[in-house]
Amino acid sequence: MTQENYDNLFYGASAEIRQRAKLLRKNVTETEKKLWNKLRNRQLSGLKFRRQHPINIFIADFYCHEKKIVIEVDGDIHKYQKEYDEGRTAELNDLGIKVLRFTNDEVCSNIRKVCDKINEECLKR
Repeated sequence: MTQENYDNLFYGASAEIRQRAKLLRKNVTETEKKLWNKLRNRQLSGLKFRRQHPINIFIADFYCHEKKIVIEVDGDIHKYQKEYDEGRTAELNDLGIKVLRFTNDEVCSNIRKVCDKINEECLKR
């Protein structure tokens, strides 16, 4: 991978953001772990997903660069930060990235449906 392609993968994320993402990869939630087990190793449509991936000033729970899709798994805290999440989604959309959001409950109770929705969106892109 060339340096330019490498930089494009992170959309200019700073070294600090990259370091924070690295720490987050070591402290994954059980719900994220459950979804990661379905996304890793190109299990979903042969696509490469990255976890806790830095994008500009944000860290996405999961990211597929090929399809430019971010997947966010939202815990209870997201009930209280809807405005922030909407702004973040808008900024990622401005970069050409589609954001899919799922609650912890959706991932835990019906992982297959979540994977189907992700796959459906990947096929559209």
